Amino acid sequence: MTVTSVEKDLEAATLTVVAEYPATLDQVWALWADPRKLERWWGPPTYPATVTDHDLRPGGMVRYYMTGPEGDRHGGGWRILEVHEPTRLVLEDHFENDDGTENTDLPRSSMEVSIEEVDSGVRMTIASRFASPEDMARVLEMGMEEGIKSALGQTDDLLGADRG
Repeated sequence: MTVTSVEKDLEAATLTVVAEYPATLDQVWALWADPRKLERWWGPPTYPATVTDHDLRPGGMVRYYMTGPEGDRHGGGWRILEVHEPTRLVLEDHFENDDGTENTDLPRSSMEVSIEEVDSGVRMTIASRFASPEDMARVLEMGMEEGIKSALGQTDDLLGADRG
């Protein structure tokens, strides 16, 4: 399994997910940098993602929507704060309304992605920080933990195709 740990700290309002791969830094970075690869793993299998905008540079935006089993759409976006290819990405994550504007009724978070070489290959750490424990609890109730673990489970096949 790709995901090696999930740490929830409700008091600190943080969720940290760690995954390891027998891959290179560049291969794991491409999961974020290539919008077609991002589409193939960012949404859980029952909510596949479609990336509509992908400007992965400081000040840029990445926009996507996930389509549920009933055809329902759930939009999201990232404001890119830092890019240090191929080892670090920092962004603000938010939900979006149907018209592409930020849905301020739902919690936003900051997310830091760290990619580093380890003995077994590459470790990717995704650390999300919420404004409050209540915001984090709300997103967890929406299925965030299960969703990210399920989504990351799809990266093995993508990286395997890169190695094959």
